[in-house]
Amino acid sequence: MESEIKTLRVSDKGQIAIPNSVRQKLGIQRGDNLILFEIEGKILLEKQKNVSEKMKDDFKDVLHFSEKSLKEVWDNSGDEIWSQYLENKNAS
Repeated sequence: MESEIKTLRVSDKGQIAIPNSVRQKLGIQRGDNLILFEIEGKILLEKQKNVSEKMKDDFKDVLHFSEKSLKEVWDNSGDEIWSQYLENKNAS
C-alpha cells in the first residue's frame, strides 16, 4: 500500500485541511462524516461509513449468539417482547 506524508497547519479554530490528493485517494467528499480516534498521542481519521461497516461485521457473531441465548430463555408463546423482536427482525 502506498503511503503519503503531508504537513498540515492547524488554524486558530483548530481546523485542518485534508489535502486534495489524500481526499481523492480515500474517496472523501464534501459532507462526509469522519470519526477521529486519539490513540496514545496519535490521531486517526476514518470515514464513518467504513467504521460502521467494520463494526457491523465485528458484532455479527455476538448478535447471533445473543439471539440464540435469548431464544432459549424467552422461547414461550406468551412472551410478547420476544415475538415482537422476531417480527421486527424478519421484517428488515
